[in-house]
Amino acid sequence: MSFSNYGELCTEVYDLTKKVGQSFGGDIEYYTNRLKENGGTTLEAMVGSGRVIIPLLEAGLTVDGMDYSSEMLASCQKRIDEKRLSANLYHSNLQNLNLPQKYKNIIIPGGSFLLIEKRQESRQALEQMYEHLEDGGRLILDIFLPTDHFEAGKVLRTLTVDCPNGDIITLEDKLVEVNFFEQYKVSYLKYEKWREGSLIQTELQRFSIRWYSIEELKLIMEGVGFKNVSVSADFDFGKKPTHARQSFVFEATK
Repeated sequence: MSFSNYGELCTEVYDLTKKVGQSFGGDIEYYTNRLKENGGTTLEAMVGSGRVIIPLLEAGLTVDGMDYSSEMLASCQKRIDEKRLSANLYHSNLQNLNLPQKYKNIIIPGGSFLLIEKRQESRQALEQMYEHLEDGGRLILDIFLPTDHFEAGKVLRTLTVDCPNGDIITLEDKLVEVNFFEQYKVSYLKYEKWREGSLIQTELQRFSIRWYSIEELKLIMEGVGFKNVSVSADFDFGKKPTHARQSFVFEATK
């Protein structure tokens, strides 16, 4: 079986477990308030299936979205249409971003920046976002530090998701590689869809997380050209980070 990249079953599970408007630690409220304060148009990079962009649109903000997964974008568009909202959605990866306009704000919620597997590609993504910001525009993204689950070969979690039509999707998350020197770990996510006791669909996803220390990411952003890089803890603007289990929100200007 070859690997999928945020394919059909992954998207279905994502939609059922990360609902539109579901806030994690106050992230949606934070982004809403900061974007209202900043004003202007916003791009949500790595938009997924719409958990964040839709409440931002409902709050009256002008927001576009981009994602590399066509399945996620299709789900996002469907949800936007169901809400009778409007946004431009673009299919692209961040390293090769080439959109027709620049933005006052670019955001990456949900720790999704850590899903860019290669360090050089992460820098390229920051460079492209820098180029897509207006002068004085702001980048806002949040990250986390992995603090446990480092035993390769171990099944980290299993999940059973009930679908509206009665199907069942099971998920097994198995850690297969940990590299402390390069600061990444890789899991294989195995999705199986069952109908009346019969397996009808399978999907295998390679899921990589690359982590950064606070000072490391600040230096990388400054090396790209960003200024006034600040870090707040737990979606509380100005709150100083104090321990590794917090969420860390970076803000920087062009």
